[in-house]
Amino acid sequence: MSEKSDNLEKNTLGGRLARYGRVSGTMAGLAARLAGEKYLGIKIEREEHAHKLVESLGNLKGPLMKVGQILATIPEALPPEYAQTFQQLQSNAPPMGWLFVRRRMKAELGPDWEKKFKSFEKEAAAAASLGQVHKAIAHDDRLLACKLQYPDMQSAIDADLNQLKIIFSIYERYDKAIQTSHIHQELSERLKEELDYHLEARHCRLYSHMLANEKNVHVPEVIEELSTARLLTSTWLDGEKILNFREADTKTRNAIALNMFRAWYVPLYNYGVIHGDPHLGNYTVRKDLTINLLDFGCIRVFPPKFVGGVINLYKALMTGNNDLAVHAYETWGFKGLTKEQIETLNIWANFLYGPVMEDTIRPIGEVTNGIYGRETAEIVHKKLREVGGVKVPREFVFMDRAALGLGSVFLHLKAEINWYRLFNELIEGFDEEKMGKVQKETLKKFSIPLRH
Repeated sequence: MSEKSDNLEKNTLGGRLARYGRVSGTMAGLAARLAGEKYLGIKIEREEHAHKLVESLGNLKGPLMKVGQILATIPEALPPEYAQTFQQLQSNAPPMGWLFVRRRMKAELGPDWEKKFKSFEKEAAAAASLGQVHKAIAHDDRLLACKLQYPDMQSAIDADLNQLKIIFSIYERYDKAIQTSHIHQELSERLKEELDYHLEARHCRLYSHMLANEKNVHVPEVIEELSTARLLTSTWLDGEKILNFREADTKTRNAIALNMFRAWYVPLYNYGVIHGDPHLGNYTVRKDLTINLLDFGCIRVFPPKFVGGVINLYKALMTGNNDLAVHAYETWGFKGLTKEQIETLNIWANFLYGPVMEDTIRPIGEVTNGIYGRETAEIVHKKLREVGGVKVPREFVFMDRAALGLGSVFLHLKAEINWYRLFNELIEGFDEEKMGKVQKETLKKFSIPLRH
């Protein structure tokens, strides 16, 4: 990356201060209103206020916008009106204009950057929280996707995560059901990783390797010579939005759901790796109903023992073995659980595992108030308040999010599949020691840091 680009991206005090000012007004307003409603009985029009917040965060762009979308999928992290509205954040981000794009591309690839492409579309094909994608054509006529990061994102990361810590602390003062310190740590690390497009390029190659035998899942090829730490260029994969298939015939919808299931869970149960962002904009469907995975910024690597805990908890719920359930929770990082806390966590676990516990063709579940898992989450949250709350382990955040996100996709598709057989085929013969060796060798091959 050029010196000019380094200067553009560095974490400046001025950038942080400007960000603090803009974010503080938005998020402090949320905290104040919710606290006022809680303690003073002040009635607020939550839906109207939520839409105003989304508009503000959408204009700010950056990590807090993504955090809002992530929080919408963590049970009871936000009131339902906010959760439903915040889910729109990432997909509806307004793109930046051509002058911005031209300046940013020059910073990444040099003053003659346009000559490195046969053509480059001025209008963004997609825009999200940390960057936007432009379609281009290479000199060898390959279609390309150029993902360009917005400027000053490091300053935005620090400012937004600081604000998020404040919001979490205010939240905990009047609701101690969920202790949020580990959630904040996990979000912080994953968001900082998303700024590094060199790392995302390695993630992309890792997924191409892990899914090499999955003929119904496609991963783009990274174009090294046209990529930097802030620009990721890869082959363009054509496909339609998954929501376009909601009214397709049953066979079509089930085929897409099956391909999505394998795209997410083959890497998890073979390598301990999960795609932590099952957002509707991160995959498309080809004419033959195979899946394109398009974004690899939010990837989580789990220790083999964590994946073993996932399987142990499933076996515990299937057999009623409470000791094995406790062992699974402790493997994940829950500590000092009481009998009441375990019983409460089991309610949530039975909800998440429900579809894979019945050897029958069935839908994944139901939607309550527009949110998958909302009704169960409210029950669990109420009981956790009564039994003193729990501290959520870091690894749990994105595992939970992936399960809920994929569940929502399957609900959109109205898919009816024997989830029990799918799941049991994947976990058959699972061995922690064997996974550990495969994981270590594979991550080393693609220079992916092993952070357990």
